[in-house]
Amino acid sequence: MKLAIMQPYFLPYIGYYQLISAADVFVVYDNIKYTKRGWINRNRMSINGTDSVFSIPLKKDSDALNISERELAAGFDREKFLNQFRGAYSRAPHFSETFSLLTKIVQFKETNLFRYLHNALLETCTHLRVDTEIRISSEIDVDQNLKGQDRVLAICQALGATTYLNAIGGTQLYSREAFSDRGLGLHFIKSRPYSYTQFGTTFIPWLSIIDVMMFDFPDRITHTINGGYDLI
Repeated sequence: MKLAIMQPYFLPYIGYYQLISAADVFVVYDNIKYTKRGWINRNRMSINGTDSVFSIPLKKDSDALNISERELAAGFDREKFLNQFRGAYSRAPHFSETFSLLTKIVQFKETNLFRYLHNALLETCTHLRVDTEIRISSEIDVDQNLKGQDRVLAICQALGATTYLNAIGGTQLYSREAFSDRGLGLHFIKSRPYSYTQFGTTFIPWLSIIDVMMFDFPDRITHTINGGYDLI
């Protein structure tokens, strides 16, 4: 059984969904520390041919809290947030169906950050026809105090995995020998070059999946998610 584990991101780029699709089970971390300068609650979109960061505002709180302990800001204006995308993509070829999905995600009646991100992940995977089983890390019977590679190995063994998959950026984080000693294979997903037309401007890569869905054909997106990568 192929297993992948990642922290949640809000509407991440297409490579995140490639990792999910390649796995039989995908575990999303809820009980790890929220990283203030990371991409957990923010991402990038294209506005007038340039990339722009969008984010879900959070309630001010301790930087030591886990993702599952953080809350959305009380003043989060969801309609104003949606209007950013309406203004940027209203002329995109697949605006109607993509904006309908985005509205459903953004208007989800939840204030807990993890549950909000988890719902966005499930809704997007359903829309993209990615049917991998998704589990939550805190619900898996392992020592939750473990960190890094030790925690990954424990989750793999608890769920009966035979292979662990990770994004290519994690090659320095894991030892093939350590996985082999536990009877586990270790592979990394490297996305192949992928582009599509964005209003005829210079292509901006690695934007949110929303940008991809606004412009590209669903069948081409599905093909890229299911096979547009190499296992290293």
